[in-house]
Amino acid sequence: MLSRRTLLRSTIAAGILMPALARAARLNDDGLHVQDWWLESFLDLKQDIEDAAAKGKRVVLSFEQRGCIYCAEMHEKHLASPVISGYIRKHFEMIQVNLFGGREITDLDGKALPEKDMARKWAVTTAPTLFFLPPAPGSTSVKDAASARMRGLLPPPAFLAMFRFVAEKAYEKGEFPAYARQHEAELAKAIAAGTPIN
Repeated sequence: MLSRRTLLRSTIAAGILMPALARAARLNDDGLHVQDWWLESFLDLKQDIEDAAAKGKRVVLSFEQRGCIYCAEMHEKHLASPVISGYIRKHFEMIQVNLFGGREITDLDGKALPEKDMARKWAVTTAPTLFFLPPAPGSTSVKDAASARMRGLLPPPAFLAMFRFVAEKAYEKGEFPAYARQHEAELAKAIAAGTPIN
């Protein structure tokens, strides 16, 4: 028999769990977490950069793999923050790449390879790895042309700081570690308070 106390406990537990379940990213057929706002691309990177630039945005490639706990954390924690996802959506087009996938990617140098072979070409050894593509396409490989590269998952304030570092082109003036130290406390407060940033 269901007592009032049991019903109350169940209601409280559901109230605590529902927000966490509501923000969980869904999995695609490859077992990768996906966001409905990420760009569905033909993976012609020159075209993607030009299309994003026409919207005033930059392109980020996110290499991920099935079963990656840090990829899951990025989707379910970092990108669940309205402050982080709001900033990224405003300034970037995100494209997911399967570290072991077979879709063909056309590099900025014009060479096309399956995802898994492109990962080798670009020396991607961990997931997630994010490549922040240049604001305009050139003719060298993404590995050499990227404005920044994030190997592994940073804590939420540093993660957001990396996107801001690229959006502001701060890489033209200095290195990311110094930028992150300067801005992490401010970004941590914004994330905790839910305060959007520009």
